[in-house]
Amino acid sequence: MIAIIGLGNPGDKYANTKHNAGFWVVDELVRRQKLSYKPGKGPFVFAQHKRREVLMIKPTTGMNLSGIAVKDVENRWNLLPTDIHVVVDDVDLPLGTIRIRPKGGDGCHRGMENIIYQLRSDQFPRIRIGIGTDENMRPAEKFVLKPFRSNDEADAEAMVNRGADALENLLVHGLNHTMNHFNS
Repeated sequence: MIAIIGLGNPGDKYANTKHNAGFWVVDELVRRQKLSYKPGKGPFVFAQHKRREVLMIKPTTGMNLSGIAVKDVENRWNLLPTDIHVVVDDVDLPLGTIRIRPKGGDGCHRGMENIIYQLRSDQFPRIRIGIGTDENMRPAEKFVLKPFRSNDEADAEAMVNRGADALENLLVHGLNHTMNHFNS
């Protein structure tokens, strides 16, 4: 069993903000697989692929407490950190860029920081989705909580589709092939 966990903030207030790029990519994968989310028995919603041992998860804790949901998922399905694949926005990557790594630090991202803290490990794959644009991105806390400008929306939509393509590739070909094919 593997879990693909998209990070974001729940609720209508945050639905269209850049910080929800992880949610958007996982939502697109769920849509393509013709699945739907169900409430979890913890702070998350999930969709489970019937033929493959794959969970698609969105924490409902809020971005900065994502690790609470990820730890619950790890325990509930008896996963190893290497079974947990986190899809996360990255303000330091240009819009549309994808960077996949088998492990690593938090990159100054509070959601990732909380996951590392809760799992007591940084040995899990992460799919970083670039949301950086040419507008002033500092302070990052304000930039990520705004929607994309209208002239960036087409690139943002392409980014979501490319992110979902990467996840589909990962499910079929594995992490190394996907890193070689999708890392910019």
